[in-house]
Amino acid sequence: MNRRDFTKLLMSGAALSALPATAILGQTASGGLVALVNPEPATLSLPLNQQNATGLIGSKIYEGLLDYDFDLTPRPLLADSWEVSEDGLVYTFHLVQNATWHDGEPFTAHDVVFSCAQMLPETHPRARGAFARCDSIEALDDHTVRFTLRAPFAAFLYAFETTSAPMVPRHLYEGTDYRANPANDTPIGTGPFRFAEWERGSHIHLLAYDGYYREGQPGLSEIYFQVIPDSASRAVALESGQAQFSSWGDIESFDVIRLGQDPNLVQTTQGYEFASPMIWFELNLRREPFNDLRFRQAMMHLLDRDFIVERIMFGLAKTATGPIASTTRFYDPEVTAYPHDVARANAILDEMGLTPDANGHRVTIRYQNPPFGEMMQRIAEYFRQAMAEGGINVELVSTDVGGWMQSVSNWDYDCCMNLLYQNADPAIGVSRTYVSSNIHQGVMFSNTQGYQNPEVDRLFDEAAVSTSDEERQRLYSEVQKLLVDELPVLWVSEQHYATTHDARLQDLITGATGAMGNFGRARWA
Repeated sequence: MNRRDFTKLLMSGAALSALPATAILGQTASGGLVALVNPEPATLSLPLNQQNATGLIGSKIYEGLLDYDFDLTPRPLLADSWEVSEDGLVYTFHLVQNATWHDGEPFTAHDVVFSCAQMLPETHPRARGAFARCDSIEALDDHTVRFTLRAPFAAFLYAFETTSAPMVPRHLYEGTDYRANPANDTPIGTGPFRFAEWERGSHIHLLAYDGYYREGQPGLSEIYFQVIPDSASRAVALESGQAQFSSWGDIESFDVIRLGQDPNLVQTTQGYEFASPMIWFELNLRREPFNDLRFRQAMMHLLDRDFIVERIMFGLAKTATGPIASTTRFYDPEVTAYPHDVARANAILDEMGLTPDANGHRVTIRYQNPPFGEMMQRIAEYFRQAMAEGGINVELVSTDVGGWMQSVSNWDYDCCMNLLYQNADPAIGVSRTYVSSNIHQGVMFSNTQGYQNPEVDRLFDEAAVSTSDEERQRLYSEVQKLLVDELPVLWVSEQHYATTHDARLQDLITGATGAMGNFGRARWA
């Protein structure tokens, strides 16, 4: 072992030292799991926060009505079965009859009505868009819920995934200030694992819920989500067996490739089908010079997005062409291309009259660096270098997760990088970024850049209610062409993340939500 590897091992050991000794050895003595999480979440309240870290942990505590197979076919979770009327307006869900909240209270249809009609539309941008389409949400009895839509919405069954619509205990939240409710600190759901402890800066501990409604689940006794700020230390923890699970961007791309050759580990890119995550540079269109299309075009030409994918992401991504990922239905590649062309970019900036000063700076912009690991930091540094070739001076602003979210959601930024999910259908995960009805100050992952175009609104609205796939394709093709011409954001890449875990773990990734699944079936061989 060389000095560098020894140092990394010491760093990972220090990071894991707050865990019980049995957990440090790998699999906990009682049959539990040590998983990596990065960064440490701001909260575990999934109804209030949809960041990756919150979703990773919260999806073991909370549940939605439905889960999804790898081909995106809906399957039961809190709903055992469902029917859809012939006109596509009425959805009736029959709930499991033996589910309880982690405090022992029964889960009923009244919790579903409260969650979908009251709390989530106020706190959750994706849920707001889906359930605003309902004319009524009713509990027909304690275990039957009926959603009646004002117009057909082809993507409605995709709205009930856990991170998109986590069910909330009515008895704890009704009549309260949702964001100030003490229950947010000790979240209570119906999932296979219950909250036990959060040692800030160290770990989050979940215990198996012995009242879980599915017989024989969970197969794990507990989960420790370990916070290790350094990516090299995370890789060492996984390689040494001190941790047995990583997902999303936990591990640097070059380490993902290396760890994929380890016979003690299993690696899969399955489980990201529902999210189909996409990365882009987001610009505050309320501010100059971002409100000028020519400036956005110049920025796009300054970016070598293939370089980002190949050299920074090590090929674990695909260069994006527009707002809809190629892994999502209704993708259309026939859109305007923006090749890397520094000369063209400078010509556009000259046409705008942005003259370089004595330092060669045409303009100075501030980049709010997302605190989500070293890859994001390297992309930020590349962005600064790329923009400098056009005389655009970039100041990098670093903050923690809470500060970054506050700045972006409250529109107090120039530009940043963002990552959003496609959520199985453009009507769920794509339109929210571009329709003017989803401009809500203080709400993250909405139309935070402030883009407004009535024609884009119309196309998204019509595509959402159309019952014809052929018509939806026509509308989505049109809106993709329009958006790529107007560049409300600068699309970079479709992410092909890998999940890496101990080879002895079984039934860990079982559907299209992957690491965001509830891990109820997971167990040690």
